[in-house]
Amino acid sequence: MATMPMGWPQIRIVLIASLGQFIGQGLATLVGIVIPLMRLAAHPGLSAGLQGLLGCVSLIGIMVGTVVFGRLSDRYGYLLFFRLCPLIIAGASLAAAFTNSVPLLLALLFLMGFGVGGEYSLDPDYISELMPEKWRVYMVGVAKALASAGSAVVAAVCYFLIIRRGAEGGGTYLFLVITAIAAIMLVSRIGFAQSPQWLLSRGEKAKAETAVKKLLGPDVVIPVPQKVSHTPANQQSMGGFIKDNFAKIILTGIPWACEGLGVYGIGIFLPVLIMSFRLDTLPATATPIGHITHSVGLTFILCVVMMVGFTCGILMLRRFNHLKMQSVGFLASAAGLGLLLAAYLCHWPAWIAISGFAIFEIFLNAGPHLITFILPSRVYPVADRGTGSGIAASLGKSGAVIGAFIIPVLLKWGGATLVLIVSIAVMVAGALITIAMRRAARP
Repeated sequence: MATMPMGWPQIRIVLIASLGQFIGQGLATLVGIVIPLMRLAAHPGLSAGLQGLLGCVSLIGIMVGTVVFGRLSDRYGYLLFFRLCPLIIAGASLAAAFTNSVPLLLALLFLMGFGVGGEYSLDPDYISELMPEKWRVYMVGVAKALASAGSAVVAAVCYFLIIRRGAEGGGTYLFLVITAIAAIMLVSRIGFAQSPQWLLSRGEKAKAETAVKKLLGPDVVIPVPQKVSHTPANQQSMGGFIKDNFAKIILTGIPWACEGLGVYGIGIFLPVLIMSFRLDTLPATATPIGHITHSVGLTFILCVVMMVGFTCGILMLRRFNHLKMQSVGFLASAAGLGLLLAAYLCHWPAWIAISGFAIFEIFLNAGPHLITFILPSRVYPVADRGTGSGIAASLGKSGAVIGAFIIPVLLKWGGATLVLIVSIAVMVAGALITIAMRRAARP
């Protein structure tokens, strides 16, 4: 299995597992589109705090889901939760499409995020164990890169739906896009099999061989497992796990939290920020829905730029040190935001501001957004991987939660200037923590 060439079975596994990343980033993009539509049509008095809560509640669900499903998958296997997560997302998003109640929408967004959180802890584990050794890290990176495709697809579909239906019902009908993606995920996983490595860790070699043959073909042989010298995470208290792996947790989790502000804090409120940064070039006479539609169109363009960043990062994965890619990516992202801040304060042409935003997106996605996703599966052994990945993703989403909640508040307190200053500081902090901790827990 470790030495076989890449073929359709492996590509199929990557595509199916990557749908979790696809829908997670797509959900974040959609929430950022729905919020201004709600303010326009259904809830004009929506406060900055409530906007922040709507923006971050799905991320709270992700944060909880990564730990819960990571722990459960280490105990009971991956397959059940690999199918359950898209079912949760589909049911919650379908209900959200037909409600105008803010409290109910908050609860449904949490459930959607809870399901996505499970995806974030399961997807890289499935991919990393089933790829040939030569392609393992590369394909985990490809899976994460498809997150930007989720943003672009959702932004494009929403753009055309808004042109057709406007702010009807506060825009919650757009959640049907998430329902459709989740349904595709669920159907694609019906014929999947249990994690072979998880079965091996339980001593069930015959079942592991059957699972490998189902996933990769009848001629594939699973390697003999190496003996594990430490206590598996599923037989260890969470406190004991944290104590034994503290340096790994800091390295894999805290920079992920810093990256989370850029990916989700800024990403969720991208349409709002585009208007706040004066990147919306429509005349003052344009209608409110016209400004929103234009900002969604520019959001799609920036999502395509994210894909360029991911592509560059994937091409560099085999050539450069991953931690160096992460630290340089943070610093270059901060520089891009610095250019955007200068263009905003000095009233430079919009193309300069957009260029700064593009630099930020390219380096954030080529470096931190890609590498933080890869690190846990490289740092932790198989027996601990679900728990380690879950903790790392949970810490990452804690930064995203804070970022998504505070962006509207910062806009109210100090406008675009304060948003950019805080974001630059967080990017620099991510670089410094990566540099400081890289010797403490080498991946």
